[in-house]
Amino acid sequence: MRQMVELLLNLIEELNAKIIELEAEIQRLKDENNRLKKEQGQPDIKAKKPRGFNQNYSSEKERKTAKKHSKSRKIDKIKIDREQIAKYPSEQLPADAEFKGYEDVIVQDIKLCTDNILFHKEKYYSASENKTYLAELPPGYEGEFGPGLKAFVISLYYGGNMTQSKLLSWLGDMDISISAGQISNLLIKKNQGFEREKEEICAAGLASSPWQHLDLSHWAGGWGKPNHQHSGQSFLYYLCDNGQER
Repeated sequence: MRQMVELLLNLIEELNAKIIELEAEIQRLKDENNRLKKEQGQPDIKAKKPRGFNQNYSSEKERKTAKKHSKSRKIDKIKIDREQIAKYPSEQLPADAEFKGYEDVIVQDIKLCTDNILFHKEKYYSASENKTYLAELPPGYEGEFGPGLKAFVISLYYGGNMTQSKLLSWLGDMDISISAGQISNLLIKKNQGFEREKEEICAAGLASSPWQHLDLSHWAGGWGKPNHQHSGQSFLYYLCDNGQER
């Protein structure tokens, strides 16, 4: 069996060399024909590596063995939100059909729908204190719009490069009652939470590295403000500020 494999490899190499030789001869004849027609022939460009086999393999050990490549299954990374049984129509089954379990199939889908909430805030009145006590909304539900809608608008605008006019049109198609001014306010106002997150990211980055590199440039998107860069072993942090102190 080993001799047969060696013979086949050598034969393939010979045939491949013949093909290369014939291709070169055909190209030479084409160039000669173009020359006689006073046309330009194909330029002679040397390949970096010779084509085909360049070595006779006389044993199994001399042949290169393919590296093992392990690829994780895609379905292992998919989050399952719900399960549903697809039933076979019983009227189409023969009388002797036996149930043999299930064959699992994962189908990815997305659902976009409104989640408008009517909160009934409890209200109490104390006659002795002449004071009314009113329950507060859950965190993130300040104003007319919930945290999901706020995050979605910010993500589509900054991450998806979606314009405010397109956001207004798309939200209108989803039966969200919102104005252009309210979309603008969601994007540029009440961003104290992002400021805190930015400071926490910088502090975590500085604490994660035993050394820091500081740099300063005077270009920041054309604004002319100093641009501070803080970096370490595993982080890079940018800060645009009016001051130049490091």
